[in-house]
Amino acid sequence: MESSPLLDPSVLFFILGLFAGLVRSNLEVPIAIARFLSLYLLMALGLKGGFSLAESGFNPAILRDLIFAIGLALTIPFFSFVLLKRVINPLDALAISATYGSVSAVTFITATQFLETNGLEYGGHMAAAMALMESPAIIFAILMANFYRSQEARKEHEGLSVVLKESFTEGAQILLLGAMVIGIVTGGSGKTIMDPFTGMIFKGMLAFFLLDMGVATAKRLTDLRNVPKRLVFYGALAPITHAFIALLLSWAGGLSVANATLLAVLAGSASYIAVPAVLKHALPESNPSLYLGLSLGLTFPFNIIVGIPLYYWAASQIIGG
Repeated sequence: MESSPLLDPSVLFFILGLFAGLVRSNLEVPIAIARFLSLYLLMALGLKGGFSLAESGFNPAILRDLIFAIGLALTIPFFSFVLLKRVINPLDALAISATYGSVSAVTFITATQFLETNGLEYGGHMAAAMALMESPAIIFAILMANFYRSQEARKEHEGLSVVLKESFTEGAQILLLGAMVIGIVTGGSGKTIMDPFTGMIFKGMLAFFLLDMGVATAKRLTDLRNVPKRLVFYGALAPITHAFIALLLSWAGGLSVANATLLAVLAGSASYIAVPAVLKHALPESNPSLYLGLSLGLTFPFNIIVGIPLYYWAASQIIGG
């Protein structure tokens, strides 16, 4: 029997944090603790994926799923940019398309918990899919930004090299992939050893982190006042559209309902940490209130509260349960 997402403690803690932020409570999680929680969640996710891969092994279906993920990561930012540059300046359009072309790790982790709560098994390789989908949108945005800054030809190589370095040496991504490798190498014995850390307390740690994200989201809601209505419209429809494309691709490729749901969640999410951190330096001309206001103030709460169960329902209808 499927549980209601609104009865999930993690989601309820997110709503609690959102409420606390809206009423201007002094509730807050110290930055260092929030950073630890995010690293813990990524490490636990990587280990879980590695343990699962050690048990199932690699096969053509896994390669297919990863190719689908990369394909979405390449096409979503491109078509988003083509659409957005008609209504805003090119650099802001690139920033938003990079944000929506990348992924939200927390949304993905919340989705895995939703599936586990409902007794649905997903492939451990989907964590690798998440890692692969993070960087292409950033690289696309920087390449296109350099094109629009053609008069500053000297900066072209420097901009791309910096982005490539940050994308492939970013600590969170190294931790995720490294933990996955450790999970694969240690297999069943490693799973038994780490279960108290990655299994029993995982749900509580996620709830604590989502409490903090709720507070942060409430602070970003005010940014939406400065966002043009057409962009708010985009921020509301883009996640559903991208997720639906991922579901059609999943149906055509024969993915399971659980893996299709996760692919839809990845396609429908927007980055609010990794991409904005890069854009701050790589596209300083872009307006942070636009891409952060949309991703954290609109898309993130939508996906956490409504999107994840919606994508699962749609996957069940399209693919069949």
